[in-house]
Amino acid sequence: MSWKNCYSPRRFGDDRMPEDARSVYERDYDRIIFSSAFRRLQNKTQVFPLPERVFVHNRLTHSLEVVSVGRSLGMIVGEKLANLPSLKEDEKARDFYRNQLKSVVSAACLAHDLGNPAFGHSGEEAISKYFLDREHDKGFRAAFTAGEWEDLTHFEGNANALRLLSRQFKGRMKGGLQMTYTTLASILKYPCESLARDKKKGKHRSKYGFFQDDQEVFEAIVKEFPLALDSEKPLAYRRHPFVYLVEAADDICYSIIDYEDAHRLGILSFEEVKEDFMRVLEQDPNTDMSRLRHNLENLREDKNESVAYLRAKVINALVQACADAFLANQEVILRGDFSTSLLDSLKPYQNALKQIEKKSIGRIYNHDSVMKIELAGFKIMSGLIEDFVEAALLAKDDRQKRHQKVLALIPNQFQFEEEDRPYEKVMCILDFVSGMTDNYALELYRNLRGISVPGI
Repeated sequence: MSWKNCYSPRRFGDDRMPEDARSVYERDYDRIIFSSAFRRLQNKTQVFPLPERVFVHNRLTHSLEVVSVGRSLGMIVGEKLANLPSLKEDEKARDFYRNQLKSVVSAACLAHDLGNPAFGHSGEEAISKYFLDREHDKGFRAAFTAGEWEDLTHFEGNANALRLLSRQFKGRMKGGLQMTYTTLASILKYPCESLARDKKKGKHRSKYGFFQDDQEVFEAIVKEFPLALDSEKPLAYRRHPFVYLVEAADDICYSIIDYEDAHRLGILSFEEVKEDFMRVLEQDPNTDMSRLRHNLENLREDKNESVAYLRAKVINALVQACADAFLANQEVILRGDFSTSLLDSLKPYQNALKQIEKKSIGRIYNHDSVMKIELAGFKIMSGLIEDFVEAALLAKDDRQKRHQKVLALIPNQFQFEEEDRPYEKVMCILDFVSGMTDNYALELYRNLRGISVPGI
């Protein structure tokens, strides 16, 4: 792996080269932003339930903010890489890093949460638990291979994002959105199959990046680049270098912006948010603390604006620090031996960031409103999975009318064939259910349980 061979304009599912003025990576971004999967993020919870009077972040606004941070990281890192002596004679590579890397990172950031089901981690947990609860049902368990069972009992939104971008759903184009291999490689935060999950091997192996059903897609991506093979059985590779930039953008946003939302909702006081953000900025050699305090004094009558100002300064500081860390570790990153995240590698910032993380877990993620929506989401998603999977796995002749009617609700692009294997049928169900918005999942759950009756 080198900076000359870790990008490719080729598209998965389409070997033609584009002829218009936009770069292939800008087209990736546009295809994602116009997709229905991206649009549905506006009604998927980020952390807090969506209140009536205070606007907080949902999955869509979070994704757009991650794009903004990722683009900055891509610009800073790309400019430095373009000036490397090893690229001095390679004008094509220099142009990519100077002008295109920011678009690759932006597109990958835009796609990073596409695979998250309704109600976020509660939705993932509900899907997984349905199958875990049937582990001792020998007849049910025997219908799936070890890899398939691991997929189902540990449903993973990251693997689902790759599936959404690349799968040819019924009646749709070959190759899904036909992303470039570069963008697809940049979202492979966990480049391994579910059987290779191993938290002891660092962040790149703590989860997994593709379902058994999508192994051919994964293999096509890794073959496009000289990524280091970690393990053949179970299948696992080292990360692509650009993944670290996408991951850093996401890490910075959710760790800092959740804090701002918590202040707006009155969960955290202005003084404690100010103190925790100031502690981060004190570690930044580029922040003029005297000027910072002067500007805060001018904003003292609007606490929300003061927090927004501090949030912007903290993000800016962490972006520059993560970019510096990427460049300082570029050889290790190219080899695939960088085993932590960029944000976790920032030693001077760790105490301040750990304080924010500790308070986020104790006061934000365990807030009553957050726990209530997680519990409700778990119940809703569990009920939907039970109804649809039960109906799908029954033999056709054994289905009662209610089973037939449940399956008739599945849109055409997610319909399975009767001769499909159980795993393939279940994956079609999960494609449908995981793509639901919070509101649609709630409405359908109420309808199927007779809690409410739909109008026409």
